[in-house]
Amino acid sequence: MKTRNRATSSARVYLDYDQESIPPHPGSNWTRFVCISDTHSRVFSIPAGDVLLHAGDLSSWGHPHQLHTTLLWLKSQKHPTKMFWLSTEFNLRRLLTLLRLAPRIIAGNHDLCLDPNFSRDATLEQEEVEQLCEIRTIMKSDALREADIYYLEHESFAFVTPTGRTWNVYGSPATRKYARGAFQYSSSDEASAIYQKIPSDTEILLTHTPPYMTLDRTRREKNGGCRQLAERLATLETCRLHVFGHIHEAHGAEIITEGGVERVAVNAAVAHLGSQAVLVDLRS
Repeated sequence: MKTRNRATSSARVYLDYDQESIPPHPGSNWTRFVCISDTHSRVFSIPAGDVLLHAGDLSSWGHPHQLHTTLLWLKSQKHPTKMFWLSTEFNLRRLLTLLRLAPRIIAGNHDLCLDPNFSRDATLEQEEVEQLCEIRTIMKSDALREADIYYLEHESFAFVTPTGRTWNVYGSPATRKYARGAFQYSSSDEASAIYQKIPSDTEILLTHTPPYMTLDRTRREKNGGCRQLAERLATLETCRLHVFGHIHEAHGAEIITEGGVERVAVNAAVAHLGSQAVLVDLRS
């Protein structure tokens, strides 16, 4: 079978590997990123690495038992740094319990409870609205940061690997509107405004949606990615890794050279059986 693995002098990407014989970590001057997305409550084996990145859709429908399973599963992983999207519609008491277990967090299009627009939904009862507002308050609280838990919603965060390398990451949960969901935009102007907020010094970019024409081909043979995100990416000269998901069937990875800048693009969706985490090694 022809391998889909890729390598350059500064990046190594593994899509095809044996779970029982993971490619060895290349050394202290490299950072291994383990990339997943769209797990939808599925629990499976994840290789070890320095940083675990989850680009959205932790649960199928955001029910409490689904989130409980997923967050405990992520917490059980041994990666020193974890960043992932939270999901939706769960009991506040359980949320508080789970957040004490969960490391750094960013949101996705299934995460209705974190979208302030969703709290204005006319179909919600007042008690539900109050609960959603309280969840957002908790997610932004100093108490969570003091517990080393970070929720990124169109925000930057700098983290340090065990070897002392600092990486600048930016997370955005936005997706183009196609059905009822959170953090969606419906016009090109909205999209441009959202993605222009990505800082120019971003090295690791997490979005739930893919950029246009990059690992975004749907089963109907259409490109479902965002044009405005692709335009912004072309200007990010420091971006080394872009992880996304959303379009399950486009799972894969590419090493892209654009304007002399090398960037690894990963559609990390693992909703389909047989898909596995994508390993990305970047030289510091």
